[in-house]
Amino acid sequence: MTTTIDHDEASVRRDFWRTAKKAARQVPFMEDVVAAYYCALDKQTPLRAKGILLAALGYFVLPADAIPDVMLGLGFTDDIAVLTAAISTVRTHLKPGHKAAAREALAGR
Repeated sequence: MTTTIDHDEASVRRDFWRTAKKAARQVPFMEDVVAAYYCALDKQTPLRAKGILLAALGYFVLPADAIPDVMLGLGFTDDIAVLTAAISTVRTHLKPGHKAAAREALAGR
């Protein structure tokens, strides 16, 4: 039986990098977003924190949301608000390894 978290994780894994590439110039804290991605996929992250991050990252990768991402200048503003709230809520679970992986991934893209 698959759970909502498993479904959210599969969606995030499938669509994250495509969306991140489009959003990189519009999201001022992309390193934190990518670190949140790695934190959400980390088996050691507590389930509650994982759920919060996967929900926010799922919203980020969802093609249709409150403000469509294709709207220049506004498209990612709702995503930014959701991601900021989620990352702030679980900040203590973002480990140095998640941040290092994010820096490395962004440097290679």
